[in-house]
Amino acid sequence: MTNRWACLAIACLATLLLSIDLTVLHLALPRLVGDLGASATQLLWIGDVYGFALAGLLVTMGNLGDRIGRKRLLLIGSVAFGAASAVTAYAPGPEVLIAARALLGVAGATIMPSTLSIVRNVFTDAGERTAAVGIWSGMSAAGFAVGPVVGGLLLDHFWWGSVFLINLPIMAMVFAGGVLVLPESRTPAAGPIDLLSAALSFTGVVAVIYAVKEAAHEGVGQADLPSAAVLGVACLVWFVWRQGRLAEPMIDVRLFRRRAFSVSIGTNLLAIFTMMAMSLIFAWYFQLVLGWSPLQAGLATLPGGLSGAVGGVLAARLIGPLGRNGVVALGLALNAGAFLYYSSLGQEANYPVMLVAMVAGGVGVGFAFTVNNDNVLATAPKERAGAAAAVSETSFELGGALGIAVLGTVLNSTYGASLRVPPGVPAEAARESIAGALSTAATLPPDQAARLVQAARAAFVEGVHVTGLVTAALLAVTAVLALVGLRGVPKVIHEEAPSGAHS
Repeated sequence: MTNRWACLAIACLATLLLSIDLTVLHLALPRLVGDLGASATQLLWIGDVYGFALAGLLVTMGNLGDRIGRKRLLLIGSVAFGAASAVTAYAPGPEVLIAARALLGVAGATIMPSTLSIVRNVFTDAGERTAAVGIWSGMSAAGFAVGPVVGGLLLDHFWWGSVFLINLPIMAMVFAGGVLVLPESRTPAAGPIDLLSAALSFTGVVAVIYAVKEAAHEGVGQADLPSAAVLGVACLVWFVWRQGRLAEPMIDVRLFRRRAFSVSIGTNLLAIFTMMAMSLIFAWYFQLVLGWSPLQAGLATLPGGLSGAVGGVLAARLIGPLGRNGVVALGLALNAGAFLYYSSLGQEANYPVMLVAMVAGGVGVGFAFTVNNDNVLATAPKERAGAAAAVSETSFELGGALGIAVLGTVLNSTYGASLRVPPGVPAEAARESIAGALSTAATLPPDQAARLVQAARAAFVEGVHVTGLVTAALLAVTAVLALVGLRGVPKVIHEEAPSGAHS
């Protein structure tokens, strides 16, 4: 008999590592400016290309796991992820690092949907499934917090590439545990994957993300943006149209008619959108404004992520008294309140008060992720667990990548517009980012350097204020949408519930 809790432990370990990899590099980004000579645009690509590759391939890989076996795909992915981590760690320049991070995303896309679909298949009791999804979601949230701590510990003693070498022993454990414990599961008599659908989904997701990212960073006047946006939207529309006409679609688009499915996907995307932005902002704020070391910065953000794990575990118990819509709305509201506080941060942070906001926001994220992920899995047929998990994870990774690209750009744009460069100081590098300003200050006479550092930190804090307000408003609106959109969804969703219960 399969030990389902041991299976959950392996799935959680893999998920934890993938979440760590989304944030572990944030603390190293300031070093990449000096060590690799990365520009501001290259830094954004280094930070988010991993999530872009994941988002583009999750649907294809989720379907592949349904066909060849979810255990088999997880094992293949764990080996590939370890190999790609080694290449990433020793990248000699920003271009190679971007390409290597993309390979990591490809490997990660084989792992993420497999973990959630395995949870769906081994936990057949509705109550246990919700609890298991809560633990899985909690580990995913914890990874965001553990990433900066792991990165800080390594960066205090080693070079930036060491943050990727830590992946090798963990993936070895996932592989060994998977071989010994995981059961194999696949969709009976499933047909081959439609290659045109796979190409359409990948091209559509990547082109849309590229258009949004470049518009946010460089402005909407770029010549290639309209063609990228049109290509992306056209591919996604064609993909959806094609799924409704295939005998074996990659995604059953009828699932989106169920409010429990579609609203959960949307709120997950916006929740992770804001969570990734917070991780990036704090990594820079603690180090470059407050002057803390990478390890201090990582430890400072740890409570927020760990409280996300607590929220994931508690969410299942709150569904009874609050309902699924109430738990999700409460979680998003808590996170909105946290960002409202972040919009008042100064150059000397009151960390105890900030800690309360981080913990409240983290618990809120755990509430939302757990219920939303359980909604998605429970409303899809069991044999399509990989495809359903891929849709959920696509929203997760897409939201994370867009959060870095869009909110990160709001932060940088506000910084650049607010910066008052002292007379006689080279302005170009200083306006690109606060890291560029501090690097420029290191080459100036002490008096000029002090004025530039002060001006850069004041401008960055102004960027944090604007980003915090924008994010709080997004979360508040999403909380209302979740409260209304998930109203009437049963507190206990049984396997393959009829569509009338969710539409």
